[in-house]
Amino acid sequence: MRNSKILLIGLRAIANEIAKNLVLAGIGSLTVLDPEVVTEDDLASQFFIQEEHIGMNRAEAAAPSIQKLNPRVTIHSDTASPSSKPPTFFSQFDITIATELDLDTLISINTSCRQCSRPFYSTASYGLYGYIFADLISHTFVIERDKSNIETKLAPETQTRRVISSRTKKEGDKVVEFVTKEENYSPLADAVNCPIDPTWRPRKRRTVPVALPCIKALWEFIRISPTHSYPTFSRTDLATFTRLATEAIANLGLPADMLKASFISSFVEGCTSELAPVAAILGGVLAQDVINVLGKREQPLQNFLVFDGEVNAGPVLTLHPEGMEKEENGNGNGAGGAMEASMAEVVSLD
Repeated sequence: MRNSKILLIGLRAIANEIAKNLVLAGIGSLTVLDPEVVTEDDLASQFFIQEEHIGMNRAEAAAPSIQKLNPRVTIHSDTASPSSKPPTFFSQFDITIATELDLDTLISINTSCRQCSRPFYSTASYGLYGYIFADLISHTFVIERDKSNIETKLAPETQTRRVISSRTKKEGDKVVEFVTKEENYSPLADAVNCPIDPTWRPRKRRTVPVALPCIKALWEFIRISPTHSYPTFSRTDLATFTRLATEAIANLGLPADMLKASFISSFVEGCTSELAPVAAILGGVLAQDVINVLGKREQPLQNFLVFDGEVNAGPVLTLHPEGMEKEENGNGNGAGGAMEASMAEVVSLD
């Protein structure tokens, strides 16, 4: 980890948390890329910049404060637009993290990272809601556990994960098993269009956070907006956003009555806000996952976490298109082209 090179794109509230956690953990170097300048609004949600930085580039303004957290970590700032970077630019980094970007830009960066076989994360917060997406392409990691009486089989465990090796080591009176697993991922361009597993019962479908179709609707609203801006609380924007959210929930295969007018209004009203508790949760979870991935320890995020601050939880949903290898362990949850929810993987503010 101490030789790792991380690229962090965008330097708003969540990125502040990510930078803090990664630098304190002792990565090798962090490059912060942001073409935007510091505004008064930034002062309310960021802790690396001060009032005197207003008008300066965000990355250049924050870099000295980030450096003070850990002098052993090399900090670089880049003021260019991420859209101006060729695919080869991303090859110099072990992991790229993109924050608070529109969908088209995220897909472009994700595609570039895949071309040079580099892991990619994206994240954003929208008031009380937010998400984390991970595309590690193909990632191997080791789970350390006490050896049980049940033999570890070298076989698929889920639609995306398989056990590829196992070894044991005696430590005192107990035997420890080291199990190596491999997770396979889908790019954001594919994952964003996946429906819910058609085998899911209605009750299980209702466990999917309604924030998910609203996040997808927001991405589409920004894409079709002449100014590529967020929706306002105007009647026209609300009508357009409601139509897009309705289409998104239908495409996901979720019950239409999950989408309430009151939720849409609340989401739109707060989607431009950055709340410190939400940023701390999302930034902390993403940074910890990056640390685990760099160390090739523990199960990584697979692959889309949706955070709902109203209920203080963030289930991890597995989104994959048609063609992914089906689950072969006989538990019946491996339909291709499905979204599989791992409700045990949840973050909470409590």
